[in-house]
Amino acid sequence: MKTLWLGAASAAALICASAPALAANAPDLSQAPRMGPWGFDAAGRDLSVAPSKDFFDYANGTYLNKLEIPADRSRYGAFDALNELSQNRMRAVVEKAAANPGATGEEAKIGAFYRSFVDEAAVETLGAKPLAGDLATIRAIKSQDEMAGHMGGTSRRFGGSFFGSYVHDDAKDPEKYAAYLVQGGLGLPDRDYYLDAKFAPQKTAYEAYVAKLLTLAGWEKPAENAAAIVALETEIAKVSWTRAERRDDDKTYNPFEVAKLQAYAPGFDWKAYLDGAGLKTDRVIVSENTAFPKIAAIYAATPLDTLKAWSAFNLADQSAPYLSKAFDQAHYEFRSKTLSGQPVQQPRWKRGVIAIDNNVGEALGKVYVAAYFPAENKAKMEALVGDIRTAMGARIEKLDWMGPATKAKALEKLAKFRVKIAYPDTWRDYSGLTIKEGDLYGNIQRASAFEWDYRAARLGGPVDDEEWGMTPPTINAYYSSTKNEIVFPAAILQPPFFDPQGDPAVNYGGIGGVIGHEITHGFDDQGRKSDGDGKLTDWWTAEDAAKFDAQAKKFGKQYAAVEVLPGANINGDLTMGENIADLGGLLLALDAYHLSLKGQPAPVIDGLTADQRVFLGWAQVWRGKYRDDRMRQQLVSDPHSPPKYRVQVPVKNIDAFYEAFGVKPGDAMYVAPADRVRIW
Repeated sequence: MKTLWLGAASAAALICASAPALAANAPDLSQAPRMGPWGFDAAGRDLSVAPSKDFFDYANGTYLNKLEIPADRSRYGAFDALNELSQNRMRAVVEKAAANPGATGEEAKIGAFYRSFVDEAAVETLGAKPLAGDLATIRAIKSQDEMAGHMGGTSRRFGGSFFGSYVHDDAKDPEKYAAYLVQGGLGLPDRDYYLDAKFAPQKTAYEAYVAKLLTLAGWEKPAENAAAIVALETEIAKVSWTRAERRDDDKTYNPFEVAKLQAYAPGFDWKAYLDGAGLKTDRVIVSENTAFPKIAAIYAATPLDTLKAWSAFNLADQSAPYLSKAFDQAHYEFRSKTLSGQPVQQPRWKRGVIAIDNNVGEALGKVYVAAYFPAENKAKMEALVGDIRTAMGARIEKLDWMGPATKAKALEKLAKFRVKIAYPDTWRDYSGLTIKEGDLYGNIQRASAFEWDYRAARLGGPVDDEEWGMTPPTINAYYSSTKNEIVFPAAILQPPFFDPQGDPAVNYGGIGGVIGHEITHGFDDQGRKSDGDGKLTDWWTAEDAAKFDAQAKKFGKQYAAVEVLPGANINGDLTMGENIADLGGLLLALDAYHLSLKGQPAPVIDGLTADQRVFLGWAQVWRGKYRDDRMRQQLVSDPHSPPKYRVQVPVKNIDAFYEAFGVKPGDAMYVAPADRVRIW
C-alpha cells in the first residue's frame, strides 16, 4: 500500500441528526477552517523571497516564521492542523458515546473502550498486574522451539518476534489471500540506529530504556539483560535488509513451501511459529529472503534466557501506553521525546481516540462520517478523480519515450483503476469483540486478537475488494497495487486539500495533486510492476523499462544531493516511489485544471495566474516544520521526502513552473531543460 505521507443517501440526513452536542465554549467542529477567501493563505507567503530563489519559502515563509510546533508534537503543518480537527471530532463522538448509559452495539463498545482508557486512576491501581499472566507464560517456555511458537502468537497479542507475519492479497494471484513473512527483531526505528555512529546517543538511551522497562516488569538482572538485548538486536541489524532494498516488489516476492523454508532458514521452528500465529498454510511468501537464514541462525545461537528477556521487554514496551504511569511515562520519554524530540506527551483523551481509531476504526468511522462528512463532497471528488484520470490517459498517449505495446498496457491499467472515496459501502461488524469496563490492557489485547483472527481466517480465500486500508477520520490517501485502486478517506476532503467554495486552481493543486499522486503510484518504480488486474508481472518492453529506470535514477540523484540537516541527506532510493508520485501528481493536477476550463480563459486572482495558483495550492499542502530528531528519524525510515522537498524538487522539473514564475538560468530554482526529469 503506497500512502500519500500520505448508505451515501442516508448520510446527509444523519449529518444534523447525529452531530454531537458541543459545550458553549467548544471549538466549532462542523467545518475545517478555510485558507482564505479563495482557498489559499496569501498572507502566509513571504514576498521578500522570490519564487525563482526558493519557491517553498515564497509560498509559505511568513506562515512558517510564525509557526511554533506544539509541545505535544514532533512536527506540525497542514496535515497536522487538519489531523487536530479530526481528533477533536473523534473526541466529540467518542465522549458522546461514553456518556450515554443506554448505548448499544458498537456505540456501547466505543464508549466502554474510551472509559477504560481515560480512567487513569483504575489503570494506576492495577500497576504492572496486567502483565503478570503474559510474563508467566514467557517464564514457563522451556525451549527455543516453544519460543518460536510463542513469537508466532504475538501476532494477536502484545509482544515481539524475530519475524513478522501478515495476511494480504497474493501479489501474483491477487484474487486470493496469502501469508507473508518479513524480517523483524529490532526495537529501534531502523537498522541505521544500531550501525551508524550518529545515532549512538539514541542507542545508548535505548539500552537504558530496555533496563527500565525490565525493572518495572520485575524481570531479573535488568541491566545485564538490557545489554544482551541491544547486542542481540545489533547483530540482527547487521544482516537485515535496508528499507530501500525492502521496497523492491520483485525481490520481496519469494514463495516457499513451509517445509522447504525450514531447510532454507534452519534454527527457527517455522511450523511452531505459524501454528502459534494461527496461520493454517503450507505456503508462505518471504520478503527479505536472504536475511532469513542469517536471522534464524542468530536466533538459534541466542541463549534461551536472553530470548525470554527480549520477549519480556517487547511485551512491556508494546503494552506500556496502556499500563500505569511509570510504564507510560518511560515509553513516552524514550519513544517520543528521545527519538522524535517531542517535549510534552499528548493529553490522554487524544491518545484514547487514537487507540480507538486504531483498534475499532470502522465502528468509530461510521459515527464520524454520519456527524461530519457532507455527502455532496463525495460527488465533487468523483468529478475531480475523473478529470485527473483523463489527464493521465492523455499524458500516457503523448509520451515520446514509451513504445506502443507498453502504452497499450498502461492505458489498460489506467482504465481498470478502482476509486474509493470517503468511507466503505459496507462497515465492519464488531459484534464478536468483547470490550470490558476497566480493562484497558485486556481491551487492546482482545481487539488485536479480533483483528488478527479476522484476517487469518481468510487465508487462501477470495480477496474482499470492498475492504478499506484506512479509516474515514484519517488524513491520508493510498494506492493498492494488488487491487489497482486509489482510496481517499473522508477526513482529507477538506481545506487545505479541498475547499468546495475555493478557487478550482488551488483545489487542483491540493486535492488534485493528491489524486494524481495516488494514480501515479500505479506507475511509479514499483507500482508499474503490477498490471491492471493487480498481478505482479512484467508488462513492459525491455527498451521502455530501461528508459524509465534511467529517468528514475536521474530523479533519485536530485534528491540525494539535498542535505536536510548537517550530514543527513535524503535517501533517493528509499523515497523514489513517493518522489515519482509527487512529480506525476503535480503534472496531472496542472493538466486536469486546464482540461476543466474547456477552452475558456483562466481567471487571474489577486494578480496570480491560474498556473501560479495550482503550484501554490500544492505548496500550501506541504507547509510545516519538524523537530530535528524527528527529521533524522524520517530520513532513515520514511519513504517520503521531507515536506519542503516534495515541493522544491518536483517543480524544478516542470516546464510550466518556469513559465509561471519567470525562472531563468542562474536562479536557484533553475534546472537546465536537458537535466529535467521526464517520466510521466
